[in-house]
Amino acid sequence: MSVSVRRAGERYRGGDPAAGVRTLHAFSFAGFYDPDNTRFGLLLACNEEQLAPGAGFAEHPHRDTEIVSLVLEGELEHRGEDGRATRLRAGGAQLLGAGGGVRHVERNPGGEPLRFLQMWLHPDAFGGPPRYAAAPAALPPGPGLHPLVSGDPDSPAPLRLRQAAATLHVGRGAAALPEAPFLYLHVIRGTLRVGPDTLAPGDALRAGHAPALHAQPATQDAEYAVWEMHAEPSYG
Repeated sequence: MSVSVRRAGERYRGGDPAAGVRTLHAFSFAGFYDPDNTRFGLLLACNEEQLAPGAGFAEHPHRDTEIVSLVLEGELEHRGEDGRATRLRAGGAQLLGAGGGVRHVERNPGGEPLRFLQMWLHPDAFGGPPRYAAAPAALPPGPGLHPLVSGDPDSPAPLRLRQAAATLHVGRGAAALPEAPFLYLHVIRGTLRVGPDTLAPGDALRAGHAPALHAQPATQDAEYAVWEMHAEPSYG
């Protein structure tokens, strides 16, 4: 049983600030490597991306990863290999299942700063065709814990993962957190209390085989993302 908190100030700072790209990494990523912080459960990356107007990521490849992006502020444009573009504003989410290989472009097409949370997850199996899906208004209004992305066939989440052991929820206000072998909580905005810990924006809580936990808002605008994971990666 373990519960630990990683503060926003402890995140690795990357990107290209001169090009209007700032990235805050929760785990080892790109040029940052810590052998004791490479993943948690099935979660391989949790990056907060900040893009200035017109900035973005030129066409680049992915494979064998489920990539979830949740727009927090501004507008995100995703362009696939077929040239089709999708734009999402705050509250929208997208899922890119990279499968055996895919290339795409992400950028800020608007006139205001863009902030989005991008999370990479280990899939059930490697290979297969890539998939893309988007939910422009992914979450219902009101408090509680709302499933957003899931591989559980019984989940009402609007986006479907190729990973049966994981579900991403977005929480507002007070909520009983899911009981799972691996629980990862990231504070999007506001201030939140979980047990004895008070969490600010960008802070994250990692709970492994922990007893039931409850999230209690310390500010009215508290919002947070929660990964519920029932497995670890299998490479055999």
